[in-house]
Parts: sequence; C-alpha cells; structure tokens
Amino acid sequence: MPEFKFSIVKELGTISESNSGWVKEVNLVSWNDRDPIYDIRAWQEGHEKLGKGITLTTEELKNLKELLNTLDID
Repeated sequence: MPEFKFSIVKELGTISESNSGWVKEVNLVSWNDRDPIYDIRAWQEGHEKLGKGITLTTEELKNLKELLNTLDID
C-alpha cells in the first residue's frame, strides 16, 4: 500500500466520541501536500490513527449544508 501523509490545518469540530476513545471530527486537512479540503472521519486520540472517512471540496460542503438544511430531523 502506498504511503500517504496528512496535516490537519484546522480542527473545526467534534461530531461524536466513542467509548473506545475514537473521536469523529470535521477538520480541514492537507493530504500529500495538496491544498486542504474538508474531512469527516474518526481519529484515535492524538490523531495518531485514523479511520475511514470522507473528504469534501468547499463546493461539496456547501451542497451538503444546503441538503441538510432541507431535512426535517427531529
């Protein structure tokens, strides 16, 4: 598996935390020295290990926000 590197440019917020210590976060992350993009994923304490996640461009994040605003969530 090819190696990759990441840098958390800005921590934006926490969505949830599991009993095992993993934290689901929204961050601005630079992958392999590329421009930062929005990232939603679970991280182990200290950001040493990461789980599967999703990355979004600014435009995709705006579209997601619009979509979420239309949902009737109780």
